[in-house]
Amino acid sequence: MRGTPSRTPRRPPRADGGAAVPSARPAAPPGEGSGEGEPAELPPASGGFLAKAALVTAVLSVAGSLLGLVRDQALARLFGAGSDTDAFLVAWTVPEFAATLLIEDGLAFALIPAFSMALARRSQGAPGDPVRALVAGTLPRLSLAFAAVGALLVAIAPQLVGALAPGLPDPALAVGCTRLTATCAVSFGLAGYCSAALRAHRRFVAPASIYVAYNVGIITGMFALGGQWGVRSAAAGVAVGGCLMVVVQLPSLLRQLKKRAAGETAEDEAAGEEPRPLDTALLVTVLLFALCRQSQVLIERFLASNLPSGAISHLNYAQKVAQMPMILSVMVCTVTFPVVARALAEGDTERARTRVERDLSLAACIVLLGTAAVVACAPQIIEVLFQRGAFTARDTAATAGVMRVYALGLLGQTLTGVLVRSYFSGGRGRWYPVGAMATGIVVTACAGAPAVGSWGVYGIAAANAAGITVTALTLLAGTGPRSVPIRTRRVLAELSRPVLAALVATPAGILVAGRFAGTLSGLVAGGLTVTVVFVLLGRALGVQGIARALRSVRSATRRLSHGRT
Repeated sequence: MRGTPSRTPRRPPRADGGAAVPSARPAAPPGEGSGEGEPAELPPASGGFLAKAALVTAVLSVAGSLLGLVRDQALARLFGAGSDTDAFLVAWTVPEFAATLLIEDGLAFALIPAFSMALARRSQGAPGDPVRALVAGTLPRLSLAFAAVGALLVAIAPQLVGALAPGLPDPALAVGCTRLTATCAVSFGLAGYCSAALRAHRRFVAPASIYVAYNVGIITGMFALGGQWGVRSAAAGVAVGGCLMVVVQLPSLLRQLKKRAAGETAEDEAAGEEPRPLDTALLVTVLLFALCRQSQVLIERFLASNLPSGAISHLNYAQKVAQMPMILSVMVCTVTFPVVARALAEGDTERARTRVERDLSLAACIVLLGTAAVVACAPQIIEVLFQRGAFTARDTAATAGVMRVYALGLLGQTLTGVLVRSYFSGGRGRWYPVGAMATGIVVTACAGAPAVGSWGVYGIAAANAAGITVTALTLLAGTGPRSVPIRTRRVLAELSRPVLAALVATPAGILVAGRFAGTLSGLVAGGLTVTVVFVLLGRALGVQGIARALRSVRSATRRLSHGRT
């Protein structure tokens, strides 16, 4: 087998000169521990455990996404797709950036490898508790940084709105909303810290539930305060929802931090080790990568701000719905990223490579199936989800058209999300992914500026798809010494099969969906056609991701049906 050979993990000697003795206790089940002094072994990263964790994460994430759709439906119903909604969506840029920087990508890429390394050191008999030392060295400093950024955003809100959307008809409303959403710099930062720590401990329920809590806060705010505050109620809901994201995770994290390593005594705990801050180069590079990635939103909002009223709203609704397949596909990596980071921390490169290649195959199948369904049934999806109240049939047609163009970049979005984790999973700063993302941003800006004049919002969406595809190809070309050394040619050959299946399934779905007069019946028929054609053709072509997905679902449901953890 080509590539970097695997290495057997070696346990370092203890600081007192004795040999590090592995724990003889069996691994704890993947439930929540109960109290202080309880052994801190992690649940085993078996295929069954990962399948169950992925299923639980998927269920909660889908619930959060569905609530996100309810949130967007409520926004469209209460406030339409006009200037007020545009003002809020400019302010929405703050939580969008904060989610990427502090929860989904940036901070997680730095913290999960750091916690994985600390857990590996603890299991190898390091003195004291490396996990608590990491928390002591990082949480206070990061909390101060979050608070400072939040205060800065409140102070510069007028200038920020002017830079993001210079053509906005009511900048004062956007400024007020931005000052409310600026609170998420603190709440999202703390929520992201809790999520990263819990995932490294292989605890996935609480982190997966944060967007359920978040969207509940926003929806409640809109319905409770919408009559008095107008669209500002949605911004107030963002502030409340951010706090709820922390609240739902804090008990679980405290339980994990109270646990002691196997064999640790009270004297060992008291001695401990010095607080360990994060590697500065790692933190800088992951945050810059996430900032560059989210800059695509800034470019879109900037280019669309001079288009007719409602253009930003059409882009927003189209992007939110189109990205759902990508969110589901990258969910696989949310569960396996701590496994890859732990494997590299233990020196097992072969296990890390196998895991990343499987993730690429499975994630590509999920996103390509979703892409085919989105393109085939775009008008029906938007009509069912949004066409009511102030959201008209004209808004449906515009949003569906933009969504079909956005969908062309979904595979690039997914590959970028999977591949970048392989660059940062070793816990070291890497500048190559930052350069790859910056290249994609340049492509988006250079293609979008002329395209918006000729094709409007469609040109913006096409530029987005082109930019992220360039980033994904650049990341794929750079794998090797800089990241987990995957076998690029083998990966590309495997990806070509589900792409072919999606190309055949999409027109089949369009044809069937168009034959039904009813919107819902056309959506169901088109979606089923896409799924059946994609799965059958994929199995015939030998797509490994489909077989793995089916095995994972069977394994997870079997474990859940037997009530095992």
